Amino acid sequence: MSQIDFTSPREAARACTSQLAAFVEDPPYAHVWNDPALSKRDRSLVTLAALITLHAEHELPAYLRRARDNGVTDAELAVLITHPAFYAGFPAAITASAAAAATLASKSGADQ
Repeated sequence: MSQIDFTSPREAARACTSQLAAFVEDPPYAHVWNDPALSKRDRSLVTLAALITLHAEHELPAYLRRARDNGVTDAELAVLITHPAFYAGFPAAITASAAAAATLASKSGADQ
């Protein structure tokens, strides 16, 4: 069995389930992420909190990078990862912390 590249989960799934990838890209990315009712920065915070709570660690790297691109700082990410520990459980937060360390180390910045 080959390793799954979770750099972009949608790209990893596209080869096997192109219809699913198209469905995911059309409504959420074309409409939801561009809805001016919430900034992309705020959407990143909400999405990461949901992914941490759902234990969706394979999705975290792509969304952590997106959060940084949308203006979320490393200090804010640290708080965002810590806060759900009391609601989603410490294992979820610890896993998210490890994912953040591995993902963001390659794109270092003191407090981007």
